[in-house]
Amino acid sequence: MTIRRRTHIYDGPGGPFEGVVAWDDAATGPRPGVMIVPNVLGQKEFDTMKAEALAALGYVGFACDTYGRGRRTTRESPDPAIYMNELAADRALLRDRLHASVAALHALPEVDVTRTAAIGYCFGGKSVIDLARSGGDVLGVVSFHGIYDPPPYDNVSPIAAKLLICHGWDDPLAPPDSVVALGEEMTAAGADWQLHAFGDTGHAFTDPSAPARPGFGYNPDSDRRSWAAMRDFLGELFA
Repeated sequence: MTIRRRTHIYDGPGGPFEGVVAWDDAATGPRPGVMIVPNVLGQKEFDTMKAEALAALGYVGFACDTYGRGRRTTRESPDPAIYMNELAADRALLRDRLHASVAALHALPEVDVTRTAAIGYCFGGKSVIDLARSGGDVLGVVSFHGIYDPPPYDNVSPIAAKLLICHGWDDPLAPPDSVVALGEEMTAAGADWQLHAFGDTGHAFTDPSAPARPGFGYNPDSDRRSWAAMRDFLGELFA
């Protein structure tokens, strides 16, 4: 097994966009593809490493870009959330960029277009739920410590993509009432959904570099357990 990565530039509304593809070059033929949607900072090494971890599971990992080529921030930036806030204020544009990213995933020669999914972290977790809400062409989505407020447009009905929500119970950005509201929303939309809530766990629980403060920070147990839940979910999804 040798995991490879390459930069992938693709088009979409407000593009071009620059993502990273990871695959096992010992594998032959098309295989399932999994898109990774980044957190507030945009596409970065963390997301590429997740793409490589998915490639090690036998998939093609695609760390996509929803902000646009060269539009990235760090935690030290004057406004780390500047590009996220632009899309949070225009959920229709976010939807359209997500759909363009799925189209780019489907266009990869290594990918079996009949078996694709998307996972996302923080803002990316919110994004993949929107992808399901808007009828994105994937079999399922996994949200890690996402945000659950609905977009201003109507959901498709029924929601065809299956959903796995991995949630830190102490996350102040997704309090219990928003979790209940998401469950009610998904049920009303006819979705096949499941929620894994992790106790003593806050926002950004999968990110070892996340600053620790009340309601935020890395939790290695919840990180490991949520990845295992994702692995089982994808295995069932692509069976």
